[in-house]
Amino acid sequence: MYRLQAEQGRGVLIMNHSPSWYAVWTRSRQEKVAAATFAVLGIQHYLPLKSEYRQWSDRKQKVEVPLFTGYLFVYIDPFKDSGLRVLQTPGVVAFCGNQTGPVPIPEKQIEDIRAVLNARANYSVQALLQVGDRVRVARGTLAGIEGTLTHAGSEVQVLVSIDMVRQSLAVRVAPEDIERIPEASSRKECFTQSTAA
Repeated sequence: MYRLQAEQGRGVLIMNHSPSWYAVWTRSRQEKVAAATFAVLGIQHYLPLKSEYRQWSDRKQKVEVPLFTGYLFVYIDPFKDSGLRVLQTPGVVAFCGNQTGPVPIPEKQIEDIRAVLNARANYSVQALLQVGDRVRVARGTLAGIEGTLTHAGSEVQVLVSIDMVRQSLAVRVAPEDIERIPEASSRKECFTQSTAA
């Protein structure tokens, strides 16, 4: 957030940072480790969890696992020393954002996630897909088919193409049956460099 301040008759752009929620990308299965370290460091954080049953050879047990695999949220000003402390936390890889740095998450979105989990509502985690995304059919008779998402809605359309002959098949699939195919550099929106002032 920025504000314009007049200083000796001229306009000066002054950064007016305030704490916000940010997504943090973690190493595989390190979300709880990072959250525990944040608690010790006094960094406000949120790791939404869901209950799942896991089958072992001799028993079935209910366990708490991260709702969003590989991510948790911190409430900080990343341009102060807390941003550097987050990046130095064991298990943390990077902040998520864009080419200008970490991007804040509206507090309403965090509140909405808390509300859904607290209400014990029926839910499922879905990838936020956009037209043009490379996708794979994960379930059903077309499982394994890959293509480009060309239509989103209650039913999605996936374009399966043969590039050499410049021809495609448009296939309609239920949205819950598809998943995004990660790009080769799938984490390019995350930042490992310190943004501390």
